[in-house]
Amino acid sequence: MSLESSLRENSYPGRGIVAGLSADGKYAVCAYFIMGRSVNSRNRIFVEVPEDNGIETRPFDMSKLSDPSLIIYHPVRVDGHTTIVTNGDQTDTVRNGLDKGFTFEQSLRSRTFEPDAPNYTPRISAVLNVHAGNYDYQMSIIKSEDGTEERPIHCTYSYGKPVAGEGHFIHTYKHDGDPLPSFEGEPELVKISGDIDDFSLLIWDSLNRDNRVSLFVRFIDIETGATESRIINANK
Repeated sequence: MSLESSLRENSYPGRGIVAGLSADGKYAVCAYFIMGRSVNSRNRIFVEVPEDNGIETRPFDMSKLSDPSLIIYHPVRVDGHTTIVTNGDQTDTVRNGLDKGFTFEQSLRSRTFEPDAPNYTPRISAVLNVHAGNYDYQMSIIKSEDGTEERPIHCTYSYGKPVAGEGHFIHTYKHDGDPLPSFEGEPELVKISGDIDDFSLLIWDSLNRDNRVSLFVRFIDIETGATESRIINANK
């Protein structure tokens, strides 16, 4: 499907991850965006963390920060040849698990969805493995099966042979609502087109202008591992 259409037709997908392969087949592609409805959620920016080759969320205005527990974290970290992208502090859970020899799926077994009743926001995660011309990626969602805190389910999806110009998109919420309904089904198969600037602008311009907060996009050269990244923040 068209990623642009998917985003334009949904005023509040929440937080979203895209992983895939560039149209020319040269780059592993990942994108992560956050949205917000409350003052606390909207009061954020993405900031690069050079020593980690990743990013972190930070408050834009410290005077408006009311609860940092679920909004301040490292969405992107790099562990060797693996880029980890998540919507919460499970980024560190995945990295620590990989360092101990666990798989992506095993690393997340200890986690559940966010404790923000009645939404029970899903934890979405992805890893992109790029090394010496080889590339594969995995995605995960941990959510409430029935809208309660009693029944967490873990779903992991593995993509061993990425196709040029294609990727997968997973997001926290099916659409806006009260409470917010969790994402349903498998990650959506979407088209990936253009260079990093084209792709970044396509996503940013397609997100709801009232709710979009920050966007991170990275292209990773599959042969060399070299990275190029973009950050767009609504707060400036």
